[in-house]
Amino acid sequence: MNKPENASTFHKRHCMIVHAQYPLGEPRVEREVEALIKGGYEVDILCLRSLNELPFEVVAGANTYRLPVSRKKGRGLAAQMLEYLYFFILVFLRLFILHPRRRYHTLQVHNLPDFLVFSTLLPKLFGARIILDLHDLMPEFFAGTYNRSMDSLPVRLLKLQEKISCKFADRVITVTETWRQTLIERGVPADKVSVVMNVANSQIFNGQMSGRSSERGDRFKLIYHGTLAQRYGIDLLLHAVAIARDRIADIHLTVHGRGEFLPDLLDLAQKLNLNGNVSFSTVLLPLHELPAFICQADVGVVPYRRNIFTDGILPTKLMEYTALGMPAITARTPVIQSYFDEDMVQYFPAEDVNALADAIVHLYKHPERRAQLAAGSSRFITAHSWENIARGYVGMVEQLPAGKSFPTREPLT
Repeated sequence: MNKPENASTFHKRHCMIVHAQYPLGEPRVEREVEALIKGGYEVDILCLRSLNELPFEVVAGANTYRLPVSRKKGRGLAAQMLEYLYFFILVFLRLFILHPRRRYHTLQVHNLPDFLVFSTLLPKLFGARIILDLHDLMPEFFAGTYNRSMDSLPVRLLKLQEKISCKFADRVITVTETWRQTLIERGVPADKVSVVMNVANSQIFNGQMSGRSSERGDRFKLIYHGTLAQRYGIDLLLHAVAIARDRIADIHLTVHGRGEFLPDLLDLAQKLNLNGNVSFSTVLLPLHELPAFICQADVGVVPYRRNIFTDGILPTKLMEYTALGMPAITARTPVIQSYFDEDMVQYFPAEDVNALADAIVHLYKHPERRAQLAAGSSRFITAHSWENIARGYVGMVEQLPAGKSFPTREPLT
């Protein structure tokens, strides 16, 4: 497949930069790319490359440039920082080649890390506008992951790099109003930061797919999907299943995802003798295949632990369960509670294994409660549809002021 032509044949060009594989594992970026293409943009993507991926590929209309860096989790903080820096350098150099040819109007950098935004220095000097998309707040992420105080030196340094990164960007977006207010409190001007929620794409995730019925057999099926990390409480869910199986004859949990916590979860399942009640799926599924996989279950579970980081997360998986009309059990956290009421999800006190087991048994015994939750979740979809959010997002990109002009140059070959 040929690479895109150098000549300026499109009025609007946008470049996405993300330290992740694309499109696998990055539904937020994929949704935004699709919205921009529908809005008349030509989109280029700079991302990681795994061993079996092509260095260049057109993915659903987006020119995808994969750089020779692969994500390797669980190697320690120093190794992670070196990986970030290597990717930063490669992006900076690639933009040195691409920008004179592609003439981007806007570039959008997705964290982690925040400082990746400075890889866009050359396009910014030539008038492109820069958007920093904060999927996670790095200070809270570090503090929650490594059990550090928000006043500790490493966290204060992360706050500083966040502040400088936000100042460098022309626009900042994040995923919840809670985190928007946090950024404003840390000095980002209120009119510079906006929210683009991680709601599910209703073209892919929709309640018409659910239709859960007796066709699933007699098993009561639970599912967790997403990153496998200690902070997300999947081990708590395994303990709850071990308790609940005494009251549910044929309970089964599917854990779908990857992460550094997987070996611990496999060991725990063995110790709890859950081999017949829990299965693990680690195959990366394209986004369009995920709904059918999820809909094999009766109930989705979000068993998060509480810390400074998870208290600010509105889980994408929860919104995907909601969009599919699937009843969900979730830990009660401040942000989740601000968006979902008791008629939309089945709450349990975070980290209370017995309460989680009770919630599972309750939904098993009361199918009418499952139906109530499925119906109630439609109110969230009505209030926070991706179609409306996508229009606002594209409008925000289009409203960025045009940069200064720069001389026309012959395309590079």
